[in-house]
Amino acid sequence: MYKKKYKSKQVEIRVLNAVNYVLDNKATIRETAKFFGVSKSTIHKDVTERIFELNPQKAIEVEKVLLFNKSERHLRGARATKLKFLMLREMGNKVIQGGV
Repeated sequence: MYKKKYKSKQVEIRVLNAVNYVLDNKATIRETAKFFGVSKSTIHKDVTERIFELNPQKAIEVEKVLLFNKSERHLRGARATKLKFLMLREMGNKVIQGGV
């Protein structure tokens, strides 16, 4: 199997670390990017493209986690929106009660 050589061993290490983080924590691209201090685009490319060249077995595993996260994202968004409006309602009630 052809194995692409990257300019830097650091890239390979970052890719493997990012993939292991996603697998261990069932993390999203955004959470992983924040943890490693790199962009979401970099992490996305690492865990969807570069990993296939380095470790095809892990690529399949991480793809399953990403698909699960993708299938669940609308639920996360709805939950965040609900919490936002509950907090706004609470703050509004406190302002009204405090002003009277």
